[in-house]
Formats: sequence, C-alpha cells, structure tokens
Amino acid sequence: QVLSLPIVVIVHGNQDNNAKATVLWDNAFSEIDRVPFVVAERVPWEKMCDTLNLKFMAEVQTTKGLLTEHYFFLAQKIFNDHSASLEDFQSRNVSWTQFNKEILPGRGFTFWQWFDGVLDLTKRCLKSYWSDRLITGFISKQFVCKLLSRAPDGTFLLRFSDSEIGGVTIAYVIRGKDGSSQVENIQPFSAKDLSIRSLGDRIRDLGQLRNLYPNTPKDQAFGSHYNSEQ
Repeated sequence: QVLSLPIVVIVHGNQDNNAKATVLWDNAFSEIDRVPFVVAERVPWEKMCDTLNLKFMAEVQTTKGLLTEHYFFLAQKIFNDHSASLEDFQSRNVSWTQFNKEILPGRGFTFWQWFDGVLDLTKRCLKSYWSDRLITGFISKQFVCKLLSRAPDGTFLLRFSDSEIGGVTIAYVIRGKDGSSQVENIQPFSAKDLSIRSLGDRIRDLGQLRNLYPNTPKDQAFGSHYNSEQ
C-alpha cells in the first residue's frame, strides 16, 4: 500500500469537471494527518484565493497570477454579495456548497464550473495575452461600464464572460456627438471561435476598437499578437 494523491473515479466525461473540483478541494484543504476522506466543509476565503491563484498559474503555465481586484470580483461572485468591501470578504469562510454545488444566480452552472471554463480557455487560447497583462478578465460588467463611460471613444477592455462558460468578451465605449457615452459588449468568443481566428486578429478587424483601457493604442498593445495576413 502507498499514500496517494486524491483519486476520483468517473464513468462519463461530463463528470470530469466535478471530479477536478473534488480533487482540488481535497488537495488544498485536507490536513496531512487527517482521518481518511475527512476534509473541511468551510475554509477561509484567503486560503481559497491562494488555491485559485496557484491553480490558475499552474494550468495556464504563466508567471502572472491573480491580482487583488480579481479576488474582489471572484468574492462578489461566489458569495453573491456586491455590497461588501474587500476587507469584509477577507474575514469570511467559503463552503464546498458555494464552490461547486450551488448554481450561480441567474446561471446554469456553479462557481467552479465557470472558473474551470476560464482556465481552459486561457490555457488553450489566451496564455500570451494574459501573460502580457492585456486581459483584465475578472471584472464585472457593471464595473466595466463605470470605467469605460469616462474614457475616450473607442476605448476597450477584455473580460471573461459572466453568462457563458469559457468565453471572453470585448467591451468598448461609443461617444455620441453630444458627449454621451454608451458601452457595448461584443458576443463572447469561445475557444472554438479563437481557434478559427485569433483574438489579436479579431481585435485588429474591429475598427471601432482604438485604445486598450486606459489609453494604449491597440496596435501597440496587440501588434505582436497579429498574424501576417495571407
């Protein structure tokens, strides 16, 4: 006999996501000398942040981890609380149920299913963009509107889709002649979309996109990611 890392046996590929959640939770939060199979039901949010960050960097194979503002967005998502401050979240515990049992409000998936979709998309299609800090990623639609509504016409940023698993969307601002602003969100791109045409080339295609938030010309920001056209 030998001590092993956690193993989950599944009978169908659609169980893979839940199996990965079980293994991650067990690896991160079980005690070394525990009774077999006993894992904490609730863990400090700070420990969860460290776990998500390590998982993200390992899966994507990047040295650029999650930032404080990313943790704030993820806390708002998992706790379904948009009124608490960053400090409030740091003293909270998060449960296994919140992590991978409860369906997110208005969605058809759990927090982990959504986060795992982001991991997969970033690993497959967005690694270099993330590593160059060109993707804000973990940010709410409402906060994007707040940022862009004060920005010049054609300013844009990239965030992970809230409504779809494994999607990245581009939000940009349009200014009317009267100075009024309107923030538009392009339909999210999936890994399949980005395998057909890369994110950099799609951004080059879209004439309404001018500057990456706050004020970097798009060709300067994404030029190294453009493919030479045939």
